Amino acid sequence: MPVVKVLPHEQLCPKGAQFEVPTGTVLCRALLQQGIEIEHACELSLACTTCHVVIREGGAAIEPSSEEEDDLLDKAWGLTASSRLSCQVKLAQADLVVEIPRYTINHAREDH
Repeated sequence: MPVVKVLPHEQLCPKGAQFEVPTGTVLCRALLQQGIEIEHACELSLACTTCHVVIREGGAAIEPSSEEEDDLLDKAWGLTASSRLSCQVKLAQADLVVEIPRYTINHAREDH
């Protein structure tokens, strides 16, 4: 099983985290299952950018982003070349190092 390492995030994961996840698991769901309350305003339907993450290591092993995901990512705060929407990332065999950006474009956090 791949290991996901989450870099420290001031509010969501101050000490960072590391956990194993079955191959094929959607990254956003894995984060939520670990108690990392990443925003996901559209309920993982590829309609917003609130679950934006930056894949710092292991990105070559996951499926590339779709054109629709790329179009949405253009609106994300802190966009990088390795930005992804965590609702669209299915874990492959390789380990991932993930950074959750400090901000989102969501003006009102949903109570999930």
